[in-house]
Amino acid sequence: MCLATPAKVKNIDKQTAEVDFGGIQKNISLGILSGVKKGDYVLVHAGFAIGKVSKEDALDTSLALKELKDVLRDEGI
Repeated sequence: MCLATPAKVKNIDKQTAEVDFGGIQKNISLGILSGVKKGDYVLVHAGFAIGKVSKEDALDTSLALKELKDVLRDEGI
């Protein structure tokens, strides 16, 4: 199973974007996804933007991942 995490695009420099994963900044590749603009939300897998998503979907997914992390932590997993 592969996991893609939503992130907000903060800055773009050619084929690289600085994105924000809920407070964590990373640089990712835009090499396989075109049409990305500052302020967009993208799905990131293995350091690559693989798709664009709406703000609402990005926030819903981020919340679900946080809730999953909390449950796993509480279960000692």
